[in-house]
Amino acid sequence: MESRFAWLLARYCLDLQPGQTVLIEAEPAALPLLEALHEVVLQCGAYPIVQLFPAAVSRPFFMLGEAWLDRPPKPQMQLMEQVDASLRIESAQNPLELSEVPPARIAQFEAGWRPYKRMRARKRWCLTLYPTAGYAQQAGMSTTGFRAFVERALYLDRPDPIAAWHELSAFQAALIERLHKVKEIRIQADETDLRLSVEGRTWINSDGKRNMPSGEVFTSPLEASVEGPVRFNLPVVVAGQRVEGVRLVFRAGRVVEASAQTGEEYLLKMLEADPGARCLGEVGIGTNFGITHPTGLILYDEKIGGTVHLALGQSYPETGGTNTSSIHWDLILDLRRGGRLLADGEVLQEDGRFVGL
Repeated sequence: MESRFAWLLARYCLDLQPGQTVLIEAEPAALPLLEALHEVVLQCGAYPIVQLFPAAVSRPFFMLGEAWLDRPPKPQMQLMEQVDASLRIESAQNPLELSEVPPARIAQFEAGWRPYKRMRARKRWCLTLYPTAGYAQQAGMSTTGFRAFVERALYLDRPDPIAAWHELSAFQAALIERLHKVKEIRIQADETDLRLSVEGRTWINSDGKRNMPSGEVFTSPLEASVEGPVRFNLPVVVAGQRVEGVRLVFRAGRVVEASAQTGEEYLLKMLEADPGARCLGEVGIGTNFGITHPTGLILYDEKIGGTVHLALGQSYPETGGTNTSSIHWDLILDLRRGGRLLADGEVLQEDGRFVGL
């Protein structure tokens, strides 16, 4: 799998060209993929710069980093400034390694390292995940079973994975064509009746160029338009924190009520990160039906065909969104459990199945 995975990342996601440099950030568990990437990147004529075990994802960093939580070191910033592209490989042996880190420190880091993230966003970038035993355990699968699951999600089980991603891109283009003139999206499900305006905003076709796996279309809602309650029925693990049963109520675009069955302290701390953290920066519709069941991993679960996700915090400027925040946190609602998505009052998706596409 590693060779095909590396080829997909270098050739399709990053489209590396001769003479370019790419910063690859990963943890030691991803070494088999890093070895394959080293070869493929050089075959592209590009040069790989590998940062193994980056400090800013480690428990010691959050517990002992102190002043470094407030600012990235200059060499790290200069490195990101100099490279042509970056690839971040989530590859934790234990996804809950940061579970004992106080949420306030994570919020401090998110704010302090915002310039680094902005620098990354100005270049070609991609985020992916390597199937470690820890992620398999979190997903409730054997390591072998999780590797097979990842292969299907990435379309690496297809004869031509890149052709498969082009097919998904075409489907998503048709979905965006339908959404282009839509003014209001309404999400209905158990304990959920949320309305938001997308009039004049641009929908983005996320077809594997930034996230791998991908499979979503997304935009930013009009900042003051979000109204109503929403209850997210899929758990997520973020920064080592397990959060589930999140319920939010929006009024005039801002969260006015918030609770969670698990991880409520983390939720409330993130909402206080800055003024923009209580607003929505994104609404996304999952289209990847190769991902069949939830894992607790946001990168995968937000792409599940038949789900919708809403992100608190920073919006994407290319969509026309103007909300700014140090956080961008996706929360996921599975509509396959008796929900539906309406576009200007017409059913776009019901029980996780698209209507008319």
